Amino acid sequence: MVRGVVIVIMAIDHVRDFFMIAAQQDPLADPNVPPALFFTRWITHFCAPVFVLLAGTSAGLMVRRRSHGELATFLFTRGVWLLFIELFVIATAVTFAPQGIPEIGGTFVAMQVIWAIGASMIVLSIVQRFGRRACLILGLAIVCGHNLLDPIWPASQAFDGRDWPLWVALHSQISYQAGPFVLLFAYPVLAWIGVMMIGFGVSPVFELPVERRNRVLLRGGVALTAAFVVVRAIQVYGDPNGWQIQSGGSLATLIDFLNTTKYPPSLDFLLMTIGPAAILCALADRVEGPVKEFFLTFGRVPFAFYVPHFFLIHALSVGLGLLQGFALAQMLTLFLFYPKGYGVSLAGVYAAWALVIVLLYPFCRWVGGIKARRRDWWLSYL
Repeated sequence: MVRGVVIVIMAIDHVRDFFMIAAQQDPLADPNVPPALFFTRWITHFCAPVFVLLAGTSAGLMVRRRSHGELATFLFTRGVWLLFIELFVIATAVTFAPQGIPEIGGTFVAMQVIWAIGASMIVLSIVQRFGRRACLILGLAIVCGHNLLDPIWPASQAFDGRDWPLWVALHSQISYQAGPFVLLFAYPVLAWIGVMMIGFGVSPVFELPVERRNRVLLRGGVALTAAFVVVRAIQVYGDPNGWQIQSGGSLATLIDFLNTTKYPPSLDFLLMTIGPAAILCALADRVEGPVKEFFLTFGRVPFAFYVPHFFLIHALSVGLGLLQGFALAQMLTLFLFYPKGYGVSLAGVYAAWALVIVLLYPFCRWVGGIKARRRDWWLSYL
């Protein structure tokens, strides 16, 4: 259910990318951003940490059903499959320009959350042999320690004109030319590997009796959220983007306080998102009826939602562009290069988001029904 909640929330950000007036593409870049726009972006920060953490948890829950070798094979092949999807399917959906984008000088591929999950699964396929406790310790060491690299390994070096070696993508956003492909490593992967290891390591919590499980999740979530407030407040360590008291008042200060670093995900960012997510997970059992079924429908088939939703959002944005008088060729590109004057207000973004959710619900329900009735091996990859 929690995964279904973040799936639905995630779509807001992608709809905003493709539908928002171009001048407001990055709400966090403007210190005077309207609060509604800021929190529209901020709420979607919860999505990637929950996806990656629960992917690790799902793998951890397979330990009792599969040998180390079987689990390693499954994680490795699934990781490679996800990398293929990111490189060739999602990249096409985002740009509608497999032939290349002139402004970029090649076929653009954004290495985003699917890349992070796939690469993390490949690493987990190796380290899972050491057991869940060892993975938890190693994951915590990565998540808590990777910000030590901030002073010597800047977080974003994409499109700065330098030819960076590929390994820099472990901790920094970089662009990398590989033949006709221009790869933007939007998700530096080191910290996400740590998050997946933590998910694998904490999976025994989900094997506990329901009441005890929810109690552990609630206490853990409260502790992580409190740790975020303390660590963020003292600003000694945990995020390269500091905060300060704003002249605009308490709301502006709160916005600055919550503006933590996602690329790569800082310790502050992960505490801020995983803590409340754990609390929500602890309380999810209390939700019943249509609301629960609605989110369960999406949560059971996240992959079946994720891939089509990019094609649908981009197609709808092309339709909007045509209605606004732009040429088809102007819309068959990455949203960053949409023509000036295109787009809708934030209210229009939410309307388009609701349409996307409504249109994809029957498809996700259908795929979920198939996965519930059948046990074909290939269904575990969808």
